[in-house]
Amino acid sequence: MSIEGMRNLCFSPKSSSSSSFSTSHFPSPFRFGSRPSFSESITDKTLETAEPMIMKWNPDSTTIAKVTSLFYENRKEAWDFIKAVNNLQKAMHLVAGDSNSEKLTRCQMLMQIAMKRLQKEFYQILSINRAHLDPESVSTRSSFISTRSSTSDYDDEDDDKIVIESISEVEDASSVAMTDLKLIAECMISSGYAKECMKIYKIIRKSIVDEGIYRLGVEKFSASQIHKMNWNALDLRINHWINAVKIAVKTLFNGERILCDHVFACSDSIRESCFTEISKDGAMILFGFPENVMKNSKKSPDKLFRVLDMYTGISNHWPEIDFIFSFDSTASVKSQALTSLVRLGEYVRTALNEFESTIQKDSSKSPVVGAGIHHLTIDVMNYLSILADYSTILSDILAESPQHQKNSLPEKSLFGFSDAEESPMPAISLKVAWLILVLLCKLDIKAEYYKDISFSYLFLANNLQYIVARVRTSNLKYLLGEEWLSKHESKVKLFSSTYERLGWGHVIDSLPKNPTVGTSPDKIKEVFKKFSSSFDQAYQKYSMCIIPDRELLDDIKTSIGEKIAPVYREFYNAHSAMVRRKRNLTCMIKFAPEDVENHLSNLFFWNN
Repeated sequence: MSIEGMRNLCFSPKSSSSSSFSTSHFPSPFRFGSRPSFSESITDKTLETAEPMIMKWNPDSTTIAKVTSLFYENRKEAWDFIKAVNNLQKAMHLVAGDSNSEKLTRCQMLMQIAMKRLQKEFYQILSINRAHLDPESVSTRSSFISTRSSTSDYDDEDDDKIVIESISEVEDASSVAMTDLKLIAECMISSGYAKECMKIYKIIRKSIVDEGIYRLGVEKFSASQIHKMNWNALDLRINHWINAVKIAVKTLFNGERILCDHVFACSDSIRESCFTEISKDGAMILFGFPENVMKNSKKSPDKLFRVLDMYTGISNHWPEIDFIFSFDSTASVKSQALTSLVRLGEYVRTALNEFESTIQKDSSKSPVVGAGIHHLTIDVMNYLSILADYSTILSDILAESPQHQKNSLPEKSLFGFSDAEESPMPAISLKVAWLILVLLCKLDIKAEYYKDISFSYLFLANNLQYIVARVRTSNLKYLLGEEWLSKHESKVKLFSSTYERLGWGHVIDSLPKNPTVGTSPDKIKEVFKKFSSSFDQAYQKYSMCIIPDRELLDDIKTSIGEKIAPVYREFYNAHSAMVRRKRNLTCMIKFAPEDVENHLSNLFFWNN
């Protein structure tokens, strides 16, 4: 709409029906001869003061009144103008009993001119101060503005002076504009021109809110548009929405609510009507977007974190949403926000179940080279580590799960928790522990793909150690606790010791329990031969294995080394003289003590 069209819309002449006053209930004033009554005297004095000022600013009479703003030209005179209009309104009530009164006609004529002037001023202040009255400025400057409910507080000229000086010293352009708008609105409403005031306000402010929503990247999409979007396009829209919701709630809608409450402080019904019409459409688009996405996009566990971000966007700002849209007429906005929360929560619970199913369905059967970390372990723990960052939101979502789903989980002891704990475990803790248990069961199956059982246990030790380390270095530790960590660290030690027994037991057993006790040359020959063969075999077998965790690597190497190197050195030193005397035994000794230590030190060298 053009500016001229807007002006014609906002400043159309007041109809006779809206400007007339019912006088049936006003008694005729008493008259004593030709002497003016008290009412007439007051009216005369009011007209004497008000008429010159109102006519001076008649937008249809003088050039200066057409092009100049009263409130920008002289703020003191503007406040006097408002006072004159209020006094004129009171005078009209005094003479309202005489419908043929010339004074009443003059008052009505002046009132129409004054209202036309104030409509123009109201429109100009809203238009010119779009930048100063942007929601961000309003929301950060709201604390200073007075909430005085009527202009009667300004009847005393000294009060006027104090207030004006206070404004000039403290308030900025935003606050000045808000104060002027409130003053005009109260005057127009009390004079019976509420509809005209509201009309101007709604048109201008709604355009600002709608433009703000659009600039934040939030658009209204149909169900088919959402359904046809690929994930990259939809993810971009979701990202815009996540960034927009915080600004929209804390700044856009909050600022509009503050401005509306201030300007129309004198009327609860008017401020509700204005705020609802200004904000409702934009708010419904904003809070309806998540529900639209949930209903019309393809479900996937990969989208879970975006969904949690959207849930957080509404949940974290719910107190503000609840306050800003507290009117009965904006209840549908809160209902839409809650509906989106419900839909998002349902998606999260479904996605977690699908994620569990994805773990169970992993069909890879090729053993991991070097008995290292399986890609499934890495993927699941990355997923759960990020999930733990949303623990507060997830606790709320999972707490709303149907009771039969909660009761379907096994005893807590299977998760790594103690059944003796008195306090119930949070739903998110149980869910995470259960998903890790599902992963561990899957890893047990994958461990069976190794032909050598010692590799199976090294594989289990590596993967469980990775899981424990990720738990301890992420927010998962707060969900699972020290007891869970302690139990699973014990399992890592059990797996690693079993690997050691199966993989290196025959090497350890090849050495005598008492290496310094004298024995026959043939026995010495047999020990050296058996040890050399078993040690070389074990070293060749496991030198290509991988133990990515430094702590687990050191523990395994130290444990194996302590059981082999010192015993072999003692045996070697005890029988070195005999070896030197029996040349035919020299070929049986493949490793010197230093060689054994160096080999053990270089074991699992792929980690270096």
